[in-house]
Amino acid sequence: MRILHTADWHIGQRLHERQRIDEHKEFLNWLLTTIQEQKVDLLLVSGDIFDTALPSAEATNLYYRFLFRLFNETDAYTVIIAGNHDSPRHLDAPKEFLKMGRIHVIGITDEPAECVVEIPPDDPQIAIAAVPYLSENELPHISYETEIDKQERYRERLKSFYQDCVHNMSENIPKILMGHLFVHGGSIGDSERNIQIGGATAIEANDFPDNADYVALGHLHRPQSLKGKDYPVQYAGSPIPLRFNEANYDKKVFLLEFSEDNNLIRNDEINIPVFKKLITLEGDENHILSQAMLGNWDGKYIQVKLKLDTVRTGIADEIRKAFGDRGGDVLTVELQMQNEGERPPIPPGKMKQPEELFDQFYQTQFGKSPDNTLKQTFTELMEMIEDR
Repeated sequence: MRILHTADWHIGQRLHERQRIDEHKEFLNWLLTTIQEQKVDLLLVSGDIFDTALPSAEATNLYYRFLFRLFNETDAYTVIIAGNHDSPRHLDAPKEFLKMGRIHVIGITDEPAECVVEIPPDDPQIAIAAVPYLSENELPHISYETEIDKQERYRERLKSFYQDCVHNMSENIPKILMGHLFVHGGSIGDSERNIQIGGATAIEANDFPDNADYVALGHLHRPQSLKGKDYPVQYAGSPIPLRFNEANYDKKVFLLEFSEDNNLIRNDEINIPVFKKLITLEGDENHILSQAMLGNWDGKYIQVKLKLDTVRTGIADEIRKAFGDRGGDVLTVELQMQNEGERPPIPPGKMKQPEELFDQFYQTQFGKSPDNTLKQTFTELMEMIEDR
């Protein structure tokens, strides 16, 4: 049996207000082709299908169109769990209907037995513990409990939950554990929402049951393998870079294969193509503008870290236009003032008011002044802070 492990699709995600539906559409087309070419029997999606709990109609439509094509154009089964970005009820709503299309969705659960999915149902060849994101907020409240005690109680809950899942699986078939959580040793970026308690680790890799064959994780966006068990414990990562810093490493899916005698004989990485390049440029004004003139920026998103000796009004607009004329789209221009430590202090009488600073910041980021509604909102927030 061949299995493809993916996670963290984040359909509907925006990057500095740029809609990314086209990138997700290209990824899902590539994913479907890969499933067909690799003759995949089972697709695993380890949480964060959508970027928000209330995804747009366009994002929802893309998701269900993909599932229909998956059913119509392949013979693969699919198991999907909710992540911390998802609305469990939103995912769960059509679950009984989707089962008719070989698609199993687990969004809400209270009992480990409800998470166990065996494929195919009439003659199980593999068992899946499809455990969705389990929030620590669901733990019963205990008065005067320390954060460390709560963390340990949450960890014990996860350990026993997975163990109970395994106890509800058929014997003598491979067992895969799915989860959307932070496991100690994982490499964290700046685009994952923290799901730790009080800064402590949620679970250790060696907390997973011994009698399993693979752990298919979601939540961390860098594809990676963790140590701690004698079977693979892996994060598939997000299929597209969700921030500029995620463009520094390859995006992947994991292709697994179990033999007829239930041994894991294949655990391969498949690189996902780059559907839209995210570029970070750093340097002074002359360097950045010369880069704009010399490079091919067609269809690329660009982040500029501009080093300046003194602030110059309008430089962000000049940079955006220079790259725009070459087909690029500058999403942010971040000013980095040089020799800031040597600058003389500004007398209080010459300091800018918060409203002026906000206006300057907005112009730097977006190339225009904020509208009156946004200015009024900022003023009201400042008044609320001053009244406290």
